[in-house]
Amino acid sequence: MNTIRWHQAYLLLLCTLVTCRTFALEEQNPSNLLDTIKIEKLTGVKGKLDTAENVFKVSVPRTDLTVTIAGVKMIPAMGLTSWAAFKSAGDQVMVMGDMVLQEHQINPVLSIALDNGIEVTALHNHFLWDTPKVMFMHIGGIGNPETLATGVGKIFLEIKNTSGGKVHAPHTPFAASKTSLDPKAIATIIGVPVEKAGGAYKVTIGRSTMMAGHEAGKAMGVNTWAAFAGSDKTAVVDGDFAMLEPELRGVLKVLRGAGIFITAIHHHMITESPKIILLHYWGTGSVDDLAKAIKTALDTQAKS
Repeated sequence: MNTIRWHQAYLLLLCTLVTCRTFALEEQNPSNLLDTIKIEKLTGVKGKLDTAENVFKVSVPRTDLTVTIAGVKMIPAMGLTSWAAFKSAGDQVMVMGDMVLQEHQINPVLSIALDNGIEVTALHNHFLWDTPKVMFMHIGGIGNPETLATGVGKIFLEIKNTSGGKVHAPHTPFAASKTSLDPKAIATIIGVPVEKAGGAYKVTIGRSTMMAGHEAGKAMGVNTWAAFAGSDKTAVVDGDFAMLEPELRGVLKVLRGAGIFITAIHHHMITESPKIILLHYWGTGSVDDLAKAIKTALDTQAKS
């Protein structure tokens, strides 16, 4: 009888030790929480685990591109590879990545990202003198691993589907210097005064941040602006949104939803507080529609 009890106690102790050891290993190896097989399936790309940092990375070299930079014929290993890296973040997963895009791919891919739970954190160039021109869209997010991996997979698929196609650049044939639009609609819709700047009509809305203990505002370049040119029915708008970090996604979704093209996302300053993100854009359409899109995007900032 004592022997049976001793065996029972021994088995209980052994199970406890095994369980504790398992928990300890999971804490030391967060990658155990990553379902790498599912990530590969959902992204459609084979990946590699970095055991030193417990990061699982999937990469897609842009072998479909023939890029020349200052006479040098580039290869994917020289910075022309799209990638996404996944890492456990508590009971969620964090993703970061960089997508290599031709100009005509930028906005379709950006919209796919926003519609599938992926944050777009930057859009800029990495090279000069590149032919064809190549841009880089940085992505990120923290959340459900299946949602993030599915979103990344849709981005890769959109890049594949839009590769090699004929580039349809927006084309609105008129001279900005011959603008004939009525600026009253712009002032009424956006709700700020309109200034005539050369042949265009411009609105400027100041923001404020601190740099080295001093305020930097509208006149120092911390501002949102929009310049309109053309006629009432056929106009173009370009400009810059100055945003706090939490405001970026809302502004992006409104502008893309209105058919406005995003041309760059980056910063203009360093060490400022709060951090200011700048978004550049280009849109064509009627003055009313363009002004309404700008106003709606501004309204999302007020709600953030």
